[in-house]
Amino acid sequence: MNGSLTSWLLQPYRKTLLKKYAYLLQVNLYTTHFTRHPLQQRPLTSLQCGALLQSFTNTKSFKQGQQLHAHMISFSILENNTYLNTKLAAFYAACGVMPHAEVIFDGILLKNSFLWNYMIRGYACNGLPMKSLVLYRDMLCFGQRADNFTYPFVLKACGDLLLEEIGRRVHSEVVVFGLQSDIYVGNSLLSMYAKFGDMGTAKMVFDRMAERDLTSWNTMISGYAKNDDSGAAFLVFYLMGKAGFFADCTTLLGLLSACADLKVVKQGKSVHGYAVRNSIGNYNNFFTNSLIEMYCNCNCIMDAWRLFERVRWKDTVSWNSMISGYARNGDAFESLRLFNRMALGGSGPDEVTFIAVLGACDQIAALRYGMSIHSYLAKKGFDANIIVGTALVDMYSKGGSLACSRHVFDEMPDKSLVSWSAMVAGYGLHGRGREAISILDAMKANSVIPDDAVFTSILSACSHAGLVVEGREIFYKMQKEYNMKPALSHYSCMVDLLGRAGHLDEACEIIMTMEFEPTSDIWAALLTASRLHKNVQLAEIAAQKVFDMNPKGVSSYICLSNTYAAEKRWDDVERVRAMVRRKGLKKSPGCSFIELDNMVHRFLVGDKSHKQTEHIYAKLKELKLHLKEAGYKFSVL
Repeated sequence: MNGSLTSWLLQPYRKTLLKKYAYLLQVNLYTTHFTRHPLQQRPLTSLQCGALLQSFTNTKSFKQGQQLHAHMISFSILENNTYLNTKLAAFYAACGVMPHAEVIFDGILLKNSFLWNYMIRGYACNGLPMKSLVLYRDMLCFGQRADNFTYPFVLKACGDLLLEEIGRRVHSEVVVFGLQSDIYVGNSLLSMYAKFGDMGTAKMVFDRMAERDLTSWNTMISGYAKNDDSGAAFLVFYLMGKAGFFADCTTLLGLLSACADLKVVKQGKSVHGYAVRNSIGNYNNFFTNSLIEMYCNCNCIMDAWRLFERVRWKDTVSWNSMISGYARNGDAFESLRLFNRMALGGSGPDEVTFIAVLGACDQIAALRYGMSIHSYLAKKGFDANIIVGTALVDMYSKGGSLACSRHVFDEMPDKSLVSWSAMVAGYGLHGRGREAISILDAMKANSVIPDDAVFTSILSACSHAGLVVEGREIFYKMQKEYNMKPALSHYSCMVDLLGRAGHLDEACEIIMTMEFEPTSDIWAALLTASRLHKNVQLAEIAAQKVFDMNPKGVSSYICLSNTYAAEKRWDDVERVRAMVRRKGLKKSPGCSFIELDNMVHRFLVGDKSHKQTEHIYAKLKELKLHLKEAGYKFSVL
């Protein structure tokens, strides 16, 4: 007896059990449909069913396969037939319908390597890598030996789960069984080690491969690109050409990723030109979207725009690339205009769209527009998404509404560490130090371990709120209670905290005793504190350090100049300004945004382009008179 599921179903209680498993096989529906087919006039033979199943497996024709399954059940063709049950399980596995495949698989007693391999492959390729590894273990326990069709998918499962130790063990089995020379197994090893981030071992495997195909080269190129070694990716591409291989779409995708990371637009344009000359990716939206993303990352937004406009069928990724590209390049207005165009055009936004749009709202403090986006995404069902919820918390806090930010945070069904960090950063941005500390206490109560970014935000909040004692306590608690070594950002916050409070000597002591070399940001924090407390001597020391480390940073020159001006040392003021002119440094003009009647207005320093300029300057003049009458004196600080 085969013991298959179908032989069990065909017992006297077949009709009752068929109803029980209707959710799995939908037998009644497909039997009714199949009876309309001419083949229903007489039952197919076992060989005919096997040939049809193989054809449906190759083409992944799920509906036709289910109809054939129903036909075989109706005519008891599956009863005691290991051959057909094996083919049927393989068919469902190939179509990715693993629950169906699993039920049939469990009912087969005599499982051959073909069936084991199809099931392992099905689990590995359909988001169930752990089940793939468990089945691999069961296969070995049953005495079935793995072969070159088994290992590629076992290695894929190890890579997807980042199980480095198990992956290396499987690699050793590959070597023991002499399968390392198989090109498919070798390519799977390359892919697995690339996922582990171990490109050293991947290169060793690659160098030892007796035979390499285009997939081998592509795997190495994409592996280096994904592991932030873009230079090595280009080197492999060069060697690939010398070896006589021609790039395909996958090759160029890896190179575009490398170009985007390195921000090397010249090489990116060369890849683009190569694709055009060789007609690669002409009708491939994925490739076009990668080109758009590369141009956006390289700050060539107009090149990205021209390419985007030429795309006839724009998918969600195309829109997302341009929307986030404009936001990253500081043009929040164009980003929001594109989103409106996308929504009106009927393209469905996803979580990436909303994150990019909310980020654009952050840049221009467009609170009301952000609220309308919040309403829109809630209607679309994205309000329960953790990442979108975190972006909302960030948008509201940067838009000036801490109450809305906290409300969204409290309403989130699940919170990630980034969500907690965003709320802490929001309080820090508004100088609400005690509330930021309360979030840290809440994290502890919820067994959430804060990371260095959370502590940076809390220390920054303490600095803006003047909570010196609390800031000191958190700084040392971070080391003792959480066993976390302070990073440069934490030292920078402590220098700022102590400096703002007037503890300049203690701030200097931290700089001198810290484990790292002080950065320009740390010296800049001390410079700002020295200016605030009119310590000219210390300001000069800190400024010189900043000049040495960041000679093109104009803000430190302005800060030192203002320090001299406060002490009426006009000769020194002129000396610093002369240095700025001699070095050709320019300060970026200040920019402010005001949202009124659902419209965001942008103003630059000295800007007279607004249509209500005369009324605006008249009101400013009026305000200055009121301030003067009230006794307010303007200060260069």
